Amino acid sequence: MPAQIELANAIRALAMDAVQAANSGHPGAPMGMADIAEVL
Repeated sequence: MPAQIELANAIRALAMDAVQAANSGHPGAPMGMADIAEVL
């Protein structure tokens, strides 16, 4: 279970980095869906 949490947190961090790098968008959806994305 901790590995799954770490993967979801990594997805969240990457989503924040992508939004920051693009200087556009909102990270809310990818951060909220990170747990689902980790399972898929």
